[in-house]
Amino acid sequence: MNNVLSQVKTRLLLAVVEDDGMSTAEYAIGTIAAAAFGAILYTVVTGGSIVGALTGIIERALNTAV
Repeated sequence: MNNVLSQVKTRLLLAVVEDDGMSTAEYAIGTIAAAAFGAILYTVVTGGSIVGALTGIIERALNTAV
């Protein structure tokens, strides 16, 4: 019986102490990091070489004779 009470006490303490969510600062940093990643990805995708490569792939796909 003492072991069960000890386990319940431990679980209650963990439930009170655990920090599962992000704090406001962590949320802000995560948002900024996501925006920066999006900006970098946009820059890469809209660059001339990527657009040219995708255009070439699409043109070859549309011009194939079946």
